Amino acid sequence: MNFEVRRRSEGQGTGTAEVGEARGEHPATPRRGTDPRIRAWLWRGVIALAVFLGVQFWLDWRYALTAVVVYLAADVLFRSRTMAVVQPETQFTVAQRYTRRRLAVLNAAGYVALHSRVIPGRDSVIDHLVVGPAGIFAIDSEKWDRRLPLRAIGGMLYHGPHSMEARLAHARDEAHWGAELIGRALGRQLRVHPVMVVYGPDVAWSVMKVKGVDVIAGGHVNGYFRKLSKATVRHHLSTEQIAALVAAAERALPPLEQD
Repeated sequence: MNFEVRRRSEGQGTGTAEVGEARGEHPATPRRGTDPRIRAWLWRGVIALAVFLGVQFWLDWRYALTAVVVYLAADVLFRSRTMAVVQPETQFTVAQRYTRRRLAVLNAAGYVALHSRVIPGRDSVIDHLVVGPAGIFAIDSEKWDRRLPLRAIGGMLYHGPHSMEARLAHARDEAHWGAELIGRALGRQLRVHPVMVVYGPDVAWSVMKVKGVDVIAGGHVNGYFRKLSKATVRHHLSTEQIAALVAAAERALPPLEQD
């Protein structure tokens, strides 16, 4: 069977930028700015200096130094308890459940979703493998601490002061192996697009490409695929091609066995 997946992906790169061009728009791009970790420590330094000068004025430098040490220790302890990042393992089932509901709505538009697919030989599970008219997508569902802002600075994604580079690399790795194994089952090369769906923090964009990964706010999942379908209408996969890809994915990526 002659699939159009390779031709479509070569003409479209990773997908989102070309979708924006097809709509006469452009996807959001990371804003340049100061690393939030540096900003946090600058504020600590300013406050510590104010504490030192204030205590030294009334007492002496020894008491002032002690006050600064106490302040810094209390500040670090407070931040570690109140602003810790929710690790992916903590609430991944909640995020997956949210995304499953949204993907179910896309069945009518020709999209098929396979959930919790194991990558053989690797300690990794693709949360959602989606196959439809616009191509193949490996989606990683994440639920992070809503108290911390989600920002793209200098080409990297930050959740509060924490770099999400490892999570982006994880999403790219799953897409790579998904393409490798499904392509091997079909005897041809394929392109699987890495996507990360984020719940929790407020997101100022609907779709942003960071390090080759489309980062989507949880509430924009359906809109993301609708726009992709419109932008790639001339290169849609047929119903037969989608069915063959899904069958190959089911063979290559077994479902996760849950207790």
